Amino acid sequence: MGRPDTLGALKNSGFMPRSVKREVRENLVKCLREKRPVFPGVIGYDRTVVPQICNALLSGHDFILLGLRGQAKTRILRGLPALLDEHSPVIAGGEIPEDPFAPITTWGRAQLAEHGDALPIRWLTRAERYQEKLATPDVTIADLIGDVDPIKAATRKLAFADPEVIHFGIVPRTNRGIFAINELPDLQARIQVGLLNILEEGDIQIRGFPIRMPLDLLLVFSANPEDYTNRGNIITPLRDRIASQILTHYPRTLEESLAITGQEAWVVRGGAVEVAVPEFVRMLVEEVAFQARRSEFVDQGSGVSARMTISLLENVISNAERRGLIHGEASVTARVTDVLAASSAITGKVELVYEGEREGAAAVADHLVGRAVKEVFEVHFPEALATVRGARRGADPADAAAAATAATAAGGPDDGAGEGAYRPILDWFRQAHTLDVTEELSEADLSTRLADVPGLDDVVRRHLQPKGRGEAAAAMELVLEGLHQSSLLSREEIVDGRAYRDVFDEMARSLRD
Repeated sequence: MGRPDTLGALKNSGFMPRSVKREVRENLVKCLREKRPVFPGVIGYDRTVVPQICNALLSGHDFILLGLRGQAKTRILRGLPALLDEHSPVIAGGEIPEDPFAPITTWGRAQLAEHGDALPIRWLTRAERYQEKLATPDVTIADLIGDVDPIKAATRKLAFADPEVIHFGIVPRTNRGIFAINELPDLQARIQVGLLNILEEGDIQIRGFPIRMPLDLLLVFSANPEDYTNRGNIITPLRDRIASQILTHYPRTLEESLAITGQEAWVVRGGAVEVAVPEFVRMLVEEVAFQARRSEFVDQGSGVSARMTISLLENVISNAERRGLIHGEASVTARVTDVLAASSAITGKVELVYEGEREGAAAVADHLVGRAVKEVFEVHFPEALATVRGARRGADPADAAAAATAATAAGGPDDGAGEGAYRPILDWFRQAHTLDVTEELSEADLSTRLADVPGLDDVVRRHLQPKGRGEAAAAMELVLEGLHQSSLLSREEIVDGRAYRDVFDEMARSLRD
C-alpha cells in the first residue's frame, strides 16, 4: 500500500504529527527498550559518551560534542538520522520542508488555505532530513539563515519587505530535520548571534526584517577545545542556549583501539599478495598512538587522532605488500621493519611542541615507535633488564636485590628471565657479529639471517608460539628491536634498514671514530 499523497488521505491514515525532538525521543526509547545499539560502529563510548547523548535526546536538548580531533564526533552526528522516522510528510513544492498540519511560511499557509484536504504532500527520507555545515570564517548569515533575493523581488514585482522575496539559507531548508555545525568556534561571533533566536525564540531576522518562523529543528554542534584559544570562541549567550555539552575522549584501552582500527582500516584488499598481520604488530601500531598521547614532544592540547593508527596500519600492510610484489611472494607477514618504514603516517598526524620541532618530525616518529616496541616487547617477553625470573616492572627493588643475591649464590641468574633469557643472543653479538635487517628482505632471506643468532628462535618459541615461519621471523625481529630499546644492543641505520651489533662494540667504534 502506497503512502498518502494528500493531506486528507494523511489524516485518514491516522498519522499524528510530532516535532523532530519528540520523534527522535520516541524512536530512541524504542531503540533502548529493544537493546539495539544507538550508534552502531562507534566503539569505546558505551559507558561514557553514548549515555550522555541519550540523556540529552530524551530531554529534548540541542547539544554540542566537545573533544579533540579524531574522537568520532562527526560520525556520531551523522548517526543521528537513524533516530528519525524512515519517511516524513511535508508540503509538496515548497522551498523549505513544512509540516502540512502547521505550515510556517506565508506560501505554505496560502497553499493550505487554497487546497485544504487536497493539499499535495511528499515524503522526505531520513537522509534528506539531515544537513551539516563546516564552520569556516567565510560563512555568512546569508548562507545559514538567508537573504533578500532582488531577482525574485523584481520578477514577482514585490517590495523588499515582503517575506516572499527571501531566499532561505541552509538552516531553514533543514526544517523538520537535524542540522549540525562542525567546529562551531570557527564561526564568527556575529554569525553565532544569528543562531541565538533560532535556538530559543524560533524567529529570525534577515536584512533587518523580523520574520516569525518557528523552525522545527534539532540543532547539534561539534567543537575542539583547542579552537577556543587558537581560532575562535563560542559566544557566551549561544553556549548558554546549547542545553547539553558532552565531552568525548580517545580509546581508553588497547582493546578498544584495536577494534576501532580493525573496523576502519583497509586491511582485506584481495590483491596478488596476501598480508598477514600478527597480533603483536597490531598492538605495536596502537601503542604508537598511546605513546604519542603522553609524549613530551607532542602537543597534547592538539591531540593525536585515531586516524593516525588507521593510516599507520594501512601503510604497514602496503609496505609488506610491496615487498611481496618485489619478490613474487603470494603471502607475506608484516613485521617491525614495516612499522618503522611507515613513519609518514605518524609525522603528518602529530603536532609537535618546541622540543619536538628541534628533534625533527622523523626523529620523533622513530622515538615513538621505539617506545611502543619496548612496551609490546615487555608484554610478550621477559623484561630484558631483569636479573631473575619474576623481576618485572613495578617490582620492589629490595625484593629484586634479594632475589638476585639468592640466584647468584645458586650459581647465576635464572636463564628464563632478564638478561639470562637473552644471554646466548647477547653473547653472539659480543663476539663482534653484526646482523643487517632491511625492509626489502624476503621472508626466506630474513629467516636465514635470523637463524644465525643462537637462542633467538628458542626465546620466540618459548614465549610467543608463532604461527608459521613468517610470524616467527617477525617475532625474532621484535626481540632484536626490544633488546635495542632496552639498551642491550646497538642499532645503526643503514640503507633501507638497520644493523644490530653489540652495544660496547658500538661504543668502541665511536671512540675510534
